[in-house]
Amino acid sequence: GAVLSRRVWFLITVCVSPSTMADSTPVRGNHNFDEEAMERFLSSRIAGFPQDPREAFTVRQYRCGQSNPTFHIQKGSKEYVLRKRPPGALLKGAHQVGREYRVQKALSEVGFPVPKPLLFVDDCSVIGTDFYVMEHVQGRIFRDLTIPGVSPAERASLYFAMIVTFARLHCTDWKALGLQGYGKEHDYAKRQVLTWTAQYKAAVTADIPVMNELAEWLANNLPDNEQQATIVHGDFRIENLIFHPTEARVIAVLDWELSTIGNPIADLAYACMPFYWPRGTSFPGQNSVLQDVKGIPSCEELIAVYRRCRGLSTPLLNWNFFLALSFFKIASIVQGVYARSLLGNASAENAHLYGETIKPLAEAGLRVSNGNTGLFSMTRSLFRPSVEGQRVLGQLKEFMEQQLYPAEQEVAEFYAGNEHSALRWQKPPIVETLKHKAKALGLWNLFLPAVSGLSQLDYAFIAEETGRCFFAPEIFNCQAPDTGNMEVLHLYGTEEQKKKWLEPLLNGEIHSCFCMTEPDVASSDATNIECSIHRDGESYVIIGKKWWTSGAGNPDCKIAIVMGRTENKDFPRQKQHSMILVPMDTPGVKVTRPLRVFGYDDAFHGGHFEIHFDNVRVPVSNILLGEGRGFEIAQGRLGPGRIHHCMRTIGTAERALEMMCQRATQRKTFGKKLFEHEVVAHWIAECRIAIEQARLLTLEAARAVDTLGTAAARKEIAMIKVVAPRMACKVVDCAIQVHGGGGVSEDFPLAHMYSMVRSLRIADGPDEVHLSAIAKLELRDQFKNSMAKL
Repeated sequence: GAVLSRRVWFLITVCVSPSTMADSTPVRGNHNFDEEAMERFLSSRIAGFPQDPREAFTVRQYRCGQSNPTFHIQKGSKEYVLRKRPPGALLKGAHQVGREYRVQKALSEVGFPVPKPLLFVDDCSVIGTDFYVMEHVQGRIFRDLTIPGVSPAERASLYFAMIVTFARLHCTDWKALGLQGYGKEHDYAKRQVLTWTAQYKAAVTADIPVMNELAEWLANNLPDNEQQATIVHGDFRIENLIFHPTEARVIAVLDWELSTIGNPIADLAYACMPFYWPRGTSFPGQNSVLQDVKGIPSCEELIAVYRRCRGLSTPLLNWNFFLALSFFKIASIVQGVYARSLLGNASAENAHLYGETIKPLAEAGLRVSNGNTGLFSMTRSLFRPSVEGQRVLGQLKEFMEQQLYPAEQEVAEFYAGNEHSALRWQKPPIVETLKHKAKALGLWNLFLPAVSGLSQLDYAFIAEETGRCFFAPEIFNCQAPDTGNMEVLHLYGTEEQKKKWLEPLLNGEIHSCFCMTEPDVASSDATNIECSIHRDGESYVIIGKKWWTSGAGNPDCKIAIVMGRTENKDFPRQKQHSMILVPMDTPGVKVTRPLRVFGYDDAFHGGHFEIHFDNVRVPVSNILLGEGRGFEIAQGRLGPGRIHHCMRTIGTAERALEMMCQRATQRKTFGKKLFEHEVVAHWIAECRIAIEQARLLTLEAARAVDTLGTAAARKEIAMIKVVAPRMACKVVDCAIQVHGGGGVSEDFPLAHMYSMVRSLRIADGPDEVHLSAIAKLELRDQFKNSMAKL
């Protein structure tokens, strides 16, 4: 903004609130002025001002407005709004109401929706400070960003009207309006960082280290190139708009105090900030998470409308920077409001409550500075989850950031300290605490569309996020093999089976395991499976051995789904096998030994066990779907499950790449940082390429399952089962190499990561089986295409 003039300015405009009494209070003591002198002044300066002395002249102060005090003035049937500078000592360059008058006057003359300015006076003798008055505009003001009391359709229309008006402002030719000198065209980001850093330091009342850290990050990451300068509002949000009384149309934009000439993307980031607001941090109108409210468009949708209105074809440059700057700016403003409350000259009556919000706002700024914006990248714009999917993903990310990652060390120490203890197969207490919290928030059973309402594509993004933390799936009741077993029971179970086993699994009361692979045959060809299931009266008898039965060591594992042979010579090989439910406490079920993967027992997940079934007898009602339907069930179970596995694997790879980059920037060899060695730089680049490729293919498979069904998506599912584990093996291996000896030690999770992702190249079918299936399907498709051409 411009430097404050030596003269004291006075500005008057008129505006209308839909409910003045509810939205205002009597003038607060420290803001009192001579109302009789004001009435005489206005009657002599404003055309049409009521002159009848019998008509009452009233002044009330608006509750809102944390910066420049704002007042409702009424004389007879005429209503006006006055804004003035606060009393007392103020920060240099702040509260320049003369600038507000200038920009509103220029915009009103070209038809942009602002209250028409009526008067601006540079004489402080009237009320002691500069002030201005605007025309009254009859309409609706929504102080609550969730816009309660309207339908979801109208709520969406109001938000879209807001963003269209915003784009119109940025398209306005400020030079043609005579606003030269209103702000500098260049170095806007640098000036903003310096301005708000200075404002914060001038108002600081207690040391907040995270604010200093954010200020330093902003100063060290200034954009190299900025978009063409436009008028920027500086505080564009829905509560600063007046909407038509009955239409979804903006008829006035209010509060131009922070307006200047600058980068429009900074303005847009500030307007979109509520979509990234930290949960639990209160602020006027920001009492709910916007993504939780039906009808409010997603941030992506609003940005898409903005881009179309402005005709932008290029990406929004420096989005993370300007979003972080927005949080720093609002935190600095809040600090100023709180400081004024301590001095007794704050504009709003609740200003003293804002001291607790500064730190979480700065923390949010640091999160988005690291790229954790919640905005979707190119990948996500190609495969865009639903609004509900985005909401749940954002909530889950925040939960993991605040609850799960801080608990990682405690969970790891529990298992390290109980390696040879009877507690080895138990869960640390923190896990149950986190599960209860997640369940209370609705972050539970997200994998099952019939329960969560999410698509496979929606859940794919969630699965990737949970793959970043080794115990995260368990916290949200989305862990394998329970997810696959619950899907089987949901799709193929009888009502009795669902009530007895599915309901407690969905509630997280029990766990399960899946018994398919056998030690005595090559189980990569599942038709080799020899474990027998034969009928004996009203029972089935199971005889055989299984191994790599994941989850069987969990003390809460109560039910197994067993794949076995129910031989019928009249049926083809693919109809010779069945699946059956076997309670783990059934006589003859013997859990014989735990198996280790590269030395890891995976105790947290219930390990991997060899199980013998010695004449195990269960009721006929325990058969799933019917005899000979085992492979049919397996295909239905494995489609979504493979997507979940692959996306979790991608999340693991992302975590490994993060660790690799951190290590490469911290360690030196031969006189330079590791990343400065070309070979390491190439590893980083190749890993990023591989991750993006795997993600794109997996999301395409998820979309195919959603739109075509599991059977039609067989090729895509087979491809991701090959691509994702191979990619993750490469990424984790590179991360291990960059960490050197630390990479293969227990000091870092990389060795365990490698054991998990490498085993996925065998689990659920080895790469070679899937490659053969892909080739077969590709040849079939090519043959169909050739025949079609002929």
